[in-house]
Amino acid sequence: MTVATKPWFVYLVRAANGALYCGVSDDPQRRFAVHQSGKGARFFNSSPAVALVYVEACAGKGAALSRERAIKRLGKPAKEQLVAQWAEVGETL
Repeated sequence: MTVATKPWFVYLVRAANGALYCGVSDDPQRRFAVHQSGKGARFFNSSPAVALVYVEACAGKGAALSRERAIKRLGKPAKEQLVAQWAEVGETL
C-alpha cells in the first residue's frame, strides 16, 4: 500500500511596501491569513501582508523547499514576472 504524498506549495506574498515574501506551506491560503494577522514571519513586522500573489504546487515538502530557495535567489524583476504570469493564468480560469 502506498501513502499519498501531501501537496506542498511555494508562495509569494506582497507586503504593503511592495516587497515580496517567499515561503512554503501545505495550505497557502491559511498561511497567508496567519501573515495578515501579524504572525508567522518577522518579515511583516515592518510592513503588513496585503496580497497572496503567487502559488506554485510542488511534489512534496522537499521539492517546495528547493523551489523556495531558487525563487529567493531570483532578483525582484524575475519574481515580479512570476507574479504577472500567475495573474494571467488566474484570469483565464
